[in-house]
Amino acid sequence: MNKRRILFILILLLLSSLLGYNYWPEDSLPEDIIAAKLVVHKSQRILELWSKNEIIKTYKISLGQNPVGHKEQEGDSKTPEGVYYINDKNPNSQFYLNLGISYPNANDKKNAANPGGDIKVHGLRNGIGFIGKLHRLLDWTDGCIAVTNAEIEELYRTVEIGTPIEIKE
Repeated sequence: MNKRRILFILILLLLSSLLGYNYWPEDSLPEDIIAAKLVVHKSQRILELWSKNEIIKTYKISLGQNPVGHKEQEGDSKTPEGVYYINDKNPNSQFYLNLGISYPNANDKKNAANPGGDIKVHGLRNGIGFIGKLHRLLDWTDGCIAVTNAEIEELYRTVEIGTPIEIKE
C-alpha cells in the first residue's frame, strides 16, 4: 500500500471513531429525579448529580480555557472553586439553556479586586449543538461549566433554584 492510501485509511478511521463517540447514546436520567446537590471535580472534568445522598449520574464537562486554580479576576478564563448555589435558570441565553451559579460569594469578593461573575452550567452555543460530546476534547469556556445540549436539558429539568453546587479542584 502506498503512503497516501495508508494516510487516507487512518484519517477515515479517526473520523469514524470521532463520529461514533459523538453519537453513541448515553444513559438518560430518570424523569422523577430531583437534584439534592451538584459536585464538580475540575481536575477530573466531571459534574456529579446527587439525589438522596447518592450519585445518580456523572457528566463529562468542559471548563474555562485556564481551569487550574480558583478564579481570581474577571477575564482570567478560570472556573471558580467553592460552595455556591444555583440562582437562576435561563432558557434564552446565547448557550443552549443555562443554570446560573451564585459566584461570586462573599469570600470571592473579599479576596479579589474584580472577581467577575456570570458563571453558568450551560449547553453548547446556540447553532452549534451538533458538536455534541466532541466539545469535551478541550476546555473552551470563559469560566463556565459546559455539557452537551441533551445533558443540560436533563440538568435544567432536575436542578431547582437553590440547589447547592460545590466546585472542587
